[in-house]
Amino acid sequence: GRMCEPADKTLIDPPFASDYLASRTRFRAAAEAAGFELRAYPIGLSGPRGEELTVDFAVQGDPGAKRVVVVSSGTHGIEGFYGGAVQTAVLEGELQKGWKRPADTRVVFIHAVNPYGFAYIRRVNEDNVDLNRNFVKSTRTYAGAPEDYARLNDLLNPVSAPTPVDPFLLGAGVQLAKHGFKTLKNAIAQGQYEFPKGLFFGGKGPSKSLQILAEALPPLVAGAERVVHLDFHTGMGKWGTYVLAVDFPNDSPRVQRLRREFGQEAVQGLDPNGVLYEINGSLGGWLQDQFPGIEYDCLLAEYGTHHVVEVLTAMRQENRAHQYASHGSAVHLEAKRRFKEAFVPESREWQAASVRDGRKMVRQALATLGA
Repeated sequence: GRMCEPADKTLIDPPFASDYLASRTRFRAAAEAAGFELRAYPIGLSGPRGEELTVDFAVQGDPGAKRVVVVSSGTHGIEGFYGGAVQTAVLEGELQKGWKRPADTRVVFIHAVNPYGFAYIRRVNEDNVDLNRNFVKSTRTYAGAPEDYARLNDLLNPVSAPTPVDPFLLGAGVQLAKHGFKTLKNAIAQGQYEFPKGLFFGGKGPSKSLQILAEALPPLVAGAERVVHLDFHTGMGKWGTYVLAVDFPNDSPRVQRLRREFGQEAVQGLDPNGVLYEINGSLGGWLQDQFPGIEYDCLLAEYGTHHVVEVLTAMRQENRAHQYASHGSAVHLEAKRRFKEAFVPESREWQAASVRDGRKMVRQALATLGA
């Protein structure tokens, strides 16, 4: 046992759940204890243990509030292990320790935007759809793919189960040498609507999760002047560091304001030469499109894990195993293990630091309510 228990146990024991059901159960209990009202929206499917899969909303605060803070997790299913841990830590910590919600405000937590991916250890949903490519604005269609994606399709999405020896890195190395990392990243990660079994597939129409958000969110933000929305992700960026990505140019007043609120270094707007590529069908862009009369700031909180090549390799291996290996086989289980490590590292240091930083981001968002 430990000689002396630290005062704040959550720093030693961050609340990373063993699976979707455990995360959902703990989240709901914490929300209820903190005086939040719960609403569950089923997606019509069940998880590996027969549990119902739901998108869960926890809401507190004035109807028609002028300021709203939204905190969402699990847009990319498996990344819900992290987002759910942050949500639970905040509900069990900050929001139960006598935090006084300022007048004319509302706080909304959304647990597991993609419950299927969370439950089945996938980034994508029940239709192999990457939800952060599925929130297509009214002016866009669910069609097309970057031309480079088609060229790379065979390399990215082989029509076979994973094999012990895989020339992927070799092939990727050749492509990198030929086209450079930025071009490749844009081609792969921007979103595509033509290869339904491929990575970064945005779907052929609005997902069930999109429909749930389109139904549940408007009444919660109606009347708001400003919404600050944190959507928690992992797997992009340097190990143990984070960026808050927003869909506005770096030199815009919106980004300047967010940098004052969340830190100059942390907030990254769109920069043609920077690390962030423009995504089709991203949640943030869709939210601004949905609520044109509201200053709606959606910050994609990206917490860094392993090197980008390892993350992409793990994604590719998991997708192959899901599509072409028998589920529960050694090949399938190994692909899942590697995939989970890529997005939710086993490292206790990483888990403690990521939740500590996540709590800080939510505190910063809550502080904007009092401003």
